[in-house]
Amino acid sequence: MSSTAISSSLMNVYREYGRPDVHIGAGEEESPYVPFVENVYIRHLAFDVRQNSFANILWVKKGGILGRHRHRGPVFACTLEGSWRYMEYDWVAQPGSYVQESPGVIHTLVSDHGMKTFFWLNGSLEFYDDKDNLLDTLDVFWMMDHYLSYCREHGLEINQKLFV
Repeated sequence: MSSTAISSSLMNVYREYGRPDVHIGAGEEESPYVPFVENVYIRHLAFDVRQNSFANILWVKKGGILGRHRHRGPVFACTLEGSWRYMEYDWVAQPGSYVQESPGVIHTLVSDHGMKTFFWLNGSLEFYDDKDNLLDTLDVFWMMDHYLSYCREHGLEINQKLFV
């Protein structure tokens, strides 16, 4: 088989079975910041139910604490604005910082003056109280419901491009 035939065959497979490329613009028209907890907002960017993964921008408007939590899958983050840290670690993420987290550790996100950070999360996210009692479990379906409920409640169009 010639390389042209192989290339043509692969393009046909891509056209039939591949997923389209996606662009989510910078404005909130395509994905609004949705209130999460006091002073904290989530801008949902992608939901992948097959992998139980989701991408978002976490915005802590001014100094505050997100809460004690554990990830059940790997997490990747890049700080866009401001700074944040985990109480349990000695580093501070600033604009341009990259953070990679392994699953299993409980930590507490703190932003002293506010931040915006892009996160790609895999698996569930569990929140705990100070006595290690499980308070809530968030996964891709929770995140989807968070976004969908907000859009429906505020008469906003649901962006189908977020569902990868």
